[in-house]
Amino acid sequence: MDIKQYDFELPEELIAQVPLQDRASSRMMVLNREEKAIEHKQFSDIKEFLNPGDCLVLNDTRVLPARLYGAKEGTGGKVEVLLLHQTENDEWEVLVKPAKKVKVGTKIVFGDGQLVAECTELQDHGGRKVRFSYEGIFLEVLESLGEMPLPPYIKEQLPDRERYQTVYAKEEGSAAAPTAGLHFTNELLEDLQAYGVEIAYLTLHVGLGTFRPVSVDNIEEHDMHAEFYQVSKKTADQLNRIRENGGRIISVGTTSTRTLETIIRDYGTFTEASGWTDIFIYPPQQLKAIDGLITNFHLPKSTLIMLVSAFAGRDFILEAYHQAVEERYRFFSFGDAMLIV
Repeated sequence: MDIKQYDFELPEELIAQVPLQDRASSRMMVLNREEKAIEHKQFSDIKEFLNPGDCLVLNDTRVLPARLYGAKEGTGGKVEVLLLHQTENDEWEVLVKPAKKVKVGTKIVFGDGQLVAECTELQDHGGRKVRFSYEGIFLEVLESLGEMPLPPYIKEQLPDRERYQTVYAKEEGSAAAPTAGLHFTNELLEDLQAYGVEIAYLTLHVGLGTFRPVSVDNIEEHDMHAEFYQVSKKTADQLNRIRENGGRIISVGTTSTRTLETIIRDYGTFTEASGWTDIFIYPPQQLKAIDGLITNFHLPKSTLIMLVSAFAGRDFILEAYHQAVEERYRFFSFGDAMLIV
């Protein structure tokens, strides 16, 4: 399948650079898969499209302040380090820039020596394994030294780093936010629950591979980066009950979707599980775990636009994106929302 089938023209000025002050005030495009109909709403209107007995599935991962700026021990050369995921204890897989400066044995010092990383292994595309040494608690040191790893297409600084977290973020470990959830406020979630919509939580720690454009011409040759997920017994039981009672499972974000589809693929039903998933969803695959999806507007030629195309149909999605450009929707992490039912 040719990657060009998932390309589209996107004016650069539509890439949202800053979040809206009120999370729920973003616009929301509503796609009805059965009727092939498109409506234009506000995210705060979402209750109109949900029923008592439906369930929203939220990814409660929390973004680490994973971008660190340091200097090579001995030479003082500047090095940028981006944490990807922890492999064991104080060892992490990271991306470094400039990669050519960092060999096995290179030490990088952050702050006034509060944190030191020693390279233990070279990997492809600027990847390295490093071992950190520090005094105290690693996450507290990281909070004091690290910056939020905003995507490269966002050029503005983010004064409040909590604005790149969902209001329900809890489990530390992501290199990027599950951005579909950024539209929810605590008040909106409480209102939906009072209406009878259930909330379920799972965890998938988002890696940067999720957001990279596919670089091969034939998408079937693309390799997904593996990401860690966890689904509790409470959530699995809740989702099975929702489905048995005829309620709809509405996934909030592609990360929640990939987790649920991994569970259904591997176990045939919602089951308590944890592990690593590299699931890659694209047409003509059928999604079996969800009945609806809340998502943002994604990069051209990305695995994310392929996933939503598998759920709603490629032609329908590209028509929706064409309308989004015409109607001046805001794109990507801090952009507007799409609800597909």
